[in-house]
Amino acid sequence: MEAGFLTVLSIGFVFGIKHAMEPDHVIAVSTIASHTKKLGKASLAGIFWGSGHTLTLLVVGMMLIFMKGAIPTTWAMSLEFVVGVMLVYLGCTSIMQSRDHGSYSHGHWHSSDLEPAASHERSRTSFIRSAVIGMVHGLAGSAAMVLLTMSTVQSEWEGLLYILVFGAGTIVGMLLCTTVIGIPFVLSARNIRLNSALTRLTGLISIAFGCYYMYNLGITEGLFELWRQAV
Repeated sequence: MEAGFLTVLSIGFVFGIKHAMEPDHVIAVSTIASHTKKLGKASLAGIFWGSGHTLTLLVVGMMLIFMKGAIPTTWAMSLEFVVGVMLVYLGCTSIMQSRDHGSYSHGHWHSSDLEPAASHERSRTSFIRSAVIGMVHGLAGSAAMVLLTMSTVQSEWEGLLYILVFGAGTIVGMLLCTTVIGIPFVLSARNIRLNSALTRLTGLISIAFGCYYMYNLGITEGLFELWRQAV
């Protein structure tokens, strides 16, 4: 393997870390990290997000690279719009779950009262949810990923390796993000009011950013006009 391509892969890994830390990614996964009571679970949520994200980029990206195709602008922007809708949904569900948690606490329910099997099931559901969120983000970012890859590598197999290294970077980046994000929620786990307040704040930020994201795509970047013309 040429030294020049090794440099390209190294840059791709760094780009992957940077990509994971984009606001929409961090906000989305923070709605899941906010419900974790153990730092290890928050870190795992980031790993599952990065894995789902990489899987989608790999499948869709390589299909387009081998077919020498591209995602039409309207489709690419529409997929990005779905991310905005998802952020609003995640924010709403996060706020609703924090209210439920608050009601349980008033009824003297605590996490220690849960059966081990139920607690395990909730953790598994949370990890699956993280992976699905990552997959949606990966689908929305496939168009940009293909353009970046095709402008960087010389062949399809180099493109495959580049996307894998880029994906490894996103996994590492999101692992770091969710670990840091999870710290205040883990530390406040025994303070129900503070923990619920932080969780609701996370949900509100997700809703606000999701609305801004959709407005920017629809109005500022002209997606609504493209939809109108396509009808």
